[in-house]
Parts: sequence; C-alpha cells; structure tokens
Amino acid sequence: QVQLVESGGGLVQPGGSLRLSCVASGSIFRINAMGWYRQAPGKERELVAVVVSGGTTNYGDSVKGRFTISRDTANNTVYLQMNSLKPEDTAVYYCNALITILRFMTQRSFWGQGTQVTVSS
Repeated sequence: QVQLVESGGGLVQPGGSLRLSCVASGSIFRINAMGWYRQAPGKERELVAVVVSGGTTNYGDSVKGRFTISRDTANNTVYLQMNSLKPEDTAVYYCNALITILRFMTQRSFWGQGTQVTVSS
C-alpha cells in the first residue's frame, strides 16, 4: 500500500507564490516518476509538471517559466514552487506518482487527495 499526501495550498494574491509538497509513504521500492496535475471547476484535469527518476522534468505550457518542480529522493518528496501566480492558476492540485511496489516489484500509479490553490485579490 502506498499513500500520497499533498500540502501547501491556500489563498494567494496575483503575482504571489506558493510551494506545494507531496510525500509518498508505504511499501515503496522505487519512485519512477512523480508530478503534479490540476483541475479547475468545469475544466479537464491537466498536467502541471513531472520529474522522472533520472531527473528530467516536463512542464505544461501554461506554467513554463513560472513553476519549478523539484524532488527530495531521500524523503520520497516532490515540491512544486509556484511563482507569479495568476487567477487562472486557481484549481485543485493533485500529486501523482509511478511507483515500483516493494516485495511485488510491480509499477503502479497513485494519486493524492488534492490541495486547493486559489489566486485572487
């Protein structure tokens, strides 16, 4: 069993910053990829950023140059630093991970519960 727990969401003014955290725990052998998705009311879920085990990162077009994803491999944690926030960034942000499970040695995808980010003046 694997759990992902997000934190760091909240209310921020346009132009401000937030830092989201996601911690994975449980029967983990290796985290192969970890990233963030978001979903706004009435909109489809979209990729925000992802980092793979080799360190390569990818970003959604709407956040390039403003958001940065990073990881702390020793603590099974990924961060999303969000700068220059805009009202259109308002959404529930979900952590996702591709994890090789200990003992069974099979890869599965896991999702966190989500954390709300609201950008408003």
